[in-house]
Amino acid sequence: MARLAQTAGLTEIQQEILATVKTFVDKEIIPHATALEHADAYPQDIVDGMKEMGLFGLTIPEEFGGLGESLLTYALVVEQIARGWMSVSGVINTHFIVAHMIAHHGTDEQKQRYLPQMALGETRGSFSMSEPDLGSDVAAIKTKAVADGDDFVIDGAKMWLTNGGTSNLTAVLVKTDEGQPKPYQNLTCFLVEKPVGYGEVAPGLIIPGKIDKMGYKGVDTTEMVFKGHRVAAGQILGGKRGGGFAQMMDGVEVGRVNVSARACGISIRAFELAIEYAQQRSTFGKPIAEHQAIAFKLAEMATKVEAAHALMVNAARLKDSGERFDVEAGMAKLLASEYCAEVTQESFRIHGGYGYSKEYEIERLMREAPFLLIGEGTSEIQKTIISRGLLKEYKLR
Repeated sequence: MARLAQTAGLTEIQQEILATVKTFVDKEIIPHATALEHADAYPQDIVDGMKEMGLFGLTIPEEFGGLGESLLTYALVVEQIARGWMSVSGVINTHFIVAHMIAHHGTDEQKQRYLPQMALGETRGSFSMSEPDLGSDVAAIKTKAVADGDDFVIDGAKMWLTNGGTSNLTAVLVKTDEGQPKPYQNLTCFLVEKPVGYGEVAPGLIIPGKIDKMGYKGVDTTEMVFKGHRVAAGQILGGKRGGGFAQMMDGVEVGRVNVSARACGISIRAFELAIEYAQQRSTFGKPIAEHQAIAFKLAEMATKVEAAHALMVNAARLKDSGERFDVEAGMAKLLASEYCAEVTQESFRIHGGYGYSKEYEIERLMREAPFLLIGEGTSEIQKTIISRGLLKEYKLR
């Protein structure tokens, strides 16, 4: 049993789930990840395996056919999957966020309609908040929904949809005219159904194609263009106009724990590769692991892995307990993503020239780690959230 990133206090069920997932990762993901990633090929066989294991319904309540597990269980599962290949964790990340939003904010009809099929992995979710001209300023959304009888007509363009082509249900944040003074009070979340695929998949709804990325290959990242696409008013999440911002932020907060878990998974794998290589590679008559310069790198890497894992677990447990955890989620995401980039680079340096070769796994991790510095909010956004929360808690009376 590896020493790093162990979690105390897990139930027998949680331990069994994680052991099963780790075996799946070791046998079905790691041996195939590099070839699939280089080909930018969708990992259909791996996805089918996750469906059989019930991972798409891991956190969906049992009454809707899911396993009803906690955010902590899900985060630890994601950590293991990302250890194998981060792109695979991306397949279930946005699905999980949309399922969480429906379970916590959806109407009874929406829960009954979507959650059972989401638990089976038949209905697959994607999440759309960003736009081509939109960075972290969510209130500046331009995509607009205008009421027309019992429907809404949506026009605009969304950007950076993970699973944009392979999903068939997208939670989309758009602008509606609620007459509220603050921009974010005029945002509404629609549950948009669509066929899987690319091109004009429905009247006025276009998925242009996959965006070519530096890393995060295999999983599809797309745009979503609306040109007069009609959506029924019943597709508003929770039936509440103007409540989209809060609903999306709830999804993003749990998504930050997910990104933290992904960063931990990549860090663990980068460390595993480094400590294995350092014992196999010899210079000046001994394994490089016995040179103090390399030994110290390994010590620092392991410490960063442990620190990031601990913050991620703490944030997940706070959410599961029902406590506010925005600051802790921000801290976990900030530290885990920054440490992931650092640990991966140190592993790359330990590999020397071989780390630059596509034959070695660390080359792929070097292209994947930077994504986590941006996904679910940049490090600068996390610092803003953390500092604002701290100033409220420590405000001078």
